[in-house]
Amino acid sequence: MPAAQSDITIIGGGVVGLCVAMGLLQAGHPVRVLDGADSDARASQGNFGLVWGQGKGWDFAPYARWTGEALTAWPEFAAKLADLSGIDVALDQSGGFEFFTEIGEMDDFAAMLAQQQKHLGNRFSHEVLSGDEVRREVPGIGADVVGATYSRLDGHVNPLRFLRALHLAVTALGGEVIPDAHVASIAPLPSGGFDLTLAHGEKTGADRVLLCAGLGAMKLAADLGFQTKIRPQRGELLITEKLGERLPFLSSTIRQVDEGGIQIGGTKADAGMDDSETLDVMAGLARHAVQVFPALADVRVIRAWGALRVMSPDGYPVYARSQDHPGAYLVTCHSGVTLASMHASSLVEWIENTPAAPDLEAFDEHRFSLSNLA
Repeated sequence: MPAAQSDITIIGGGVVGLCVAMGLLQAGHPVRVLDGADSDARASQGNFGLVWGQGKGWDFAPYARWTGEALTAWPEFAAKLADLSGIDVALDQSGGFEFFTEIGEMDDFAAMLAQQQKHLGNRFSHEVLSGDEVRREVPGIGADVVGATYSRLDGHVNPLRFLRALHLAVTALGGEVIPDAHVASIAPLPSGGFDLTLAHGEKTGADRVLLCAGLGAMKLAADLGFQTKIRPQRGELLITEKLGERLPFLSSTIRQVDEGGIQIGGTKADAGMDDSETLDVMAGLARHAVQVFPALADVRVIRAWGALRVMSPDGYPVYARSQDHPGAYLVTCHSGVTLASMHASSLVEWIENTPAAPDLEAFDEHRFSLSNLA
């Protein structure tokens, strides 16, 4: 790789990095994306594909609003992706359920949604349904389900097709995605710009650097003066055989992709960088799925895996400009699919600091220092 200066170099070729690249390219910026190896911990290859709002930001109004804007923008974003890549990412935003088998858990979540409603007003709508109401609404829901919540803007996409579409869209817009370009260190230059050293020893330069590398940003963030402590959170998934019949609902833990297979997930565990699956968790996932929809009892599971989410200390996104090294930015979140439509559009205005930039001050990393002082 020649050590030539580029206008903007994005470190990280997952969903977040590619969406940011797509937005910058559409705004006319030359962009290069340095992607890591296939063996890296990649949240983008293990995500659930949800475009989801329920519960997002119920106790943090800026996140509720940012997520609400993303949900509204997704249809236009999906259409743009299809134009650029030729790939239909199978966006289905016809509404989603959260099912509950414990009444206390349901009451707590309903209270959270009520608070989220206060933040968003008529930009958010939800329903709280009793178990009997759910069974009338969705035939086949199990007797153990005590109730559910529903929101009409929730949906999902085909996650692997989405990642492929982003790659093609970035290339179609004139961007360069360089694989197996693991960045080992970043050195800010006194005169401005940055020297990047790759794992195999080559060096390259950049005028501006956007760190969108997910868990790969844990070390590199410190090179650029960022303080955010990024951490992994393991989630585990079951994948079933393809079914000819369509599942009559979408939920945040049970979804059917457009090819017919069903994904079952929703677990959270602090296990460091260990992304292996565990038998007891897998059994719990299967048990919950059958409680919700007993017809799944006879469906065969064909794959199972663990994947690592990218988490900030409080779980919310971080959009930060380096105070020590102008031209360096940190963009990290664990809801990369839901927020993709904003990362590929409005976030560009924030990067350029234009008058049209969204107010993302609440997502700056200084909130972690302020919370420590409090």
